[in-house]
Amino acid sequence: MSGSTRISQTNTSLLHQPWFLFAVMAALLAFTGFAQSWLFALTIVQLCMISAIMALGVNIQWGYAGLFNAGTMGFAALGGVAAILVAADPVPEAWSAGGAGIALSALVIGATIATVIVVRAKLGGLVRLIATALVLIIGYLLFTYYFGPATSAIEAVNPSRTGYLGGMGISILFGWLVGGLLAAGAAWIIGKIAIGLRSDYLAIATLGIAEIILAVIKNEDWLTRGVKNVTGLPRPVPREVDLQTDPAFISLAQSLGMEPIALSSIAVKLAYISLFAIVLIALVYLSEKALYSPWGRMMRAIRDRPDAAEAMGKDVKRRHLQVFVLGSAICGIAGAMLVTLDGQFTPGSYQPLRFTFLVWVMVIVGGSGNNMGSVLGGFLIWFVWVQSESAGFALMDALSGLLAEDSPIRGNLTEAAPHLRPVLMGLILILALRFAPRGLIPER
Repeated sequence: MSGSTRISQTNTSLLHQPWFLFAVMAALLAFTGFAQSWLFALTIVQLCMISAIMALGVNIQWGYAGLFNAGTMGFAALGGVAAILVAADPVPEAWSAGGAGIALSALVIGATIATVIVVRAKLGGLVRLIATALVLIIGYLLFTYYFGPATSAIEAVNPSRTGYLGGMGISILFGWLVGGLLAAGAAWIIGKIAIGLRSDYLAIATLGIAEIILAVIKNEDWLTRGVKNVTGLPRPVPREVDLQTDPAFISLAQSLGMEPIALSSIAVKLAYISLFAIVLIALVYLSEKALYSPWGRMMRAIRDRPDAAEAMGKDVKRRHLQVFVLGSAICGIAGAMLVTLDGQFTPGSYQPLRFTFLVWVMVIVGGSGNNMGSVLGGFLIWFVWVQSESAGFALMDALSGLLAEDSPIRGNLTEAAPHLRPVLMGLILILALRFAPRGLIPER
């Protein structure tokens, strides 16, 4: 073997070493802190952690089992809804106006479902079909009788500031757990219908379901205020203003030679990063344990040879449903964490096609089937996504400077700067598929 070949193999193995790739990622973030701003760098780290968690959820579905879920943003939005329902203050006037009607509507839904189950178990043939249809029609009429007036009454209560029921008013950290459970419950219902479809049909179905979820969230003002947004959610960390007036914190800032205002912003961001790091490390640990357990080996066997696994007596559809629910739950947790960081819930910001594509780029570039690869992809792709905006304007300004002031191309270049992001993501994806189809950290 020649010396150049040995050097090439060494470099290739080094480029696939997780410690080396994460060190490069840390160096990029540190350079951002020195060259731009440490507050900006810490903000990127916060969102990188949430992106890594979301990529981890998609990787569990695709990398473990080969399930093509294109409805990631729908489950993330459900996590955001959970954060509202847990942390937002309740609105007593709204509960008085329509709370009873909402409760009766829920009872009607439950009674209708139970009656349908009993009818279909006790009756048969044409009688069962007619009885089921009658129960559903009666249930729908009763539901609309209570639900319509109740929601109208709730949305009429101070619509400029509330117009919804609010939440339970407890710590938003519980919303992370509830977000995972809510997304898992929705995934179970969706999976019972869609799991078993071919991968391309499953992608279309989940994307359509995500759009339905977001349409409901945007239009049901009584639940989430719709496009009016929910703002002022409580935070799990101190506010900057509170730190700036705390004598002990002021003393700490003086001892470090920093202004209390600057140090308070850094301290709050570090507090968020600490919370996110705990969740990310716990999920990576559990995902790794699951991947290399007998269950994980079975899932990869089903992914690679579904027919052979089914012939060996494995319930492929049931296992696919399990992994679909688990991955969606993690996406729900990430969605609740994002709302916690923003302090508000804005349904209009969820764009299924745009951000689902971004998460998939994270998984593919990082390394499908490798949890650490997904985490690296989450960090790297979000870093590039954030930095590409300013880089695009700088590049177009540099190119425009070479042209005359009255050149029509100059104006077109300036207008094209914001579009560098999706072009760059597509280029990265093409290069990854061509030169590193297994990702930066391939599956072992």
